[in-house]
Amino acid sequence: MLFDSHAHINNQRYDDKKLKSLVRDIEESDVSYVMDVGFDLESSVRAIEHASKFPWCYAVVGCHPHEAKTMDENTMIMFKGLLKKPKVKAVGEIGLDYHYNFSEPEVQQYWFRRQIQLALENSMPIVIHDREAHQDVMEILKQEGAFSKNRTDQFPKQPNGLPDAKVLLHCYSGSREMAEQYIKLGATISIAGPVTYKNARKLIEVAKAIPIEHLLIETDSPYLTPVPHRGKPNKPPYVEFVARKIAAIKDMSYEEVAKITCENARRFFGI
Repeated sequence: MLFDSHAHINNQRYDDKKLKSLVRDIEESDVSYVMDVGFDLESSVRAIEHASKFPWCYAVVGCHPHEAKTMDENTMIMFKGLLKKPKVKAVGEIGLDYHYNFSEPEVQQYWFRRQIQLALENSMPIVIHDREAHQDVMEILKQEGAFSKNRTDQFPKQPNGLPDAKVLLHCYSGSREMAEQYIKLGATISIAGPVTYKNARKLIEVAKAIPIEHLLIETDSPYLTPVPHRGKPNKPPYVEFVARKIAAIKDMSYEEVAKITCENARRFFGI
């Protein structure tokens, strides 16, 4: 039983024919759940449509930092309405991306803060995008109260007794030390295809150090395809290769990793 905690089957590359093929591949695989994650208003609406059609699909709605420049107050009102739709389980993916700066950093930060506030007001999990902005992301999350006692008291504690702030660091790319700080604050770490790459030393350290109870797995489809399919478009069934790599790193069986990360994701998203 596999849970792809972050995918974009709402990506515009999937016309009707490609989407049918992708859905068939998912339904013929060992994947039981897929989070279809929004990156702007239009993709968030598509994610909700997919969640209504496919029993294994759930939606996350929000605005990616690349698209922060498109945000305004009316869009925020619409996102607030989308949170009330069936099978919407989190706000995301939101955060900061200083690699491309497709939106100005100040604009990214403003709408990141506003969307954190939206999640807190609605007691929703938060899915974070963080690229080359590690310190700013953590500081803004702290400043906005994402790890506050008021926030963590709303949710049951993690299995090992640590607080659960319902904050997910998607496709984690920071250091082991920062990952450990996040875990203490109540966050969850998600690992994607790059853990299978030759240059994955830092990410392997993270996977080794973080207890399995705090890890999720994902594809970020159609991006970041894991070995042995690197170079092809990614898809949710390839989350198997992330699970197998983590099993090897942590000296666990593949079945254990699949089962525990699925349980973790169901608990995190309230499924």
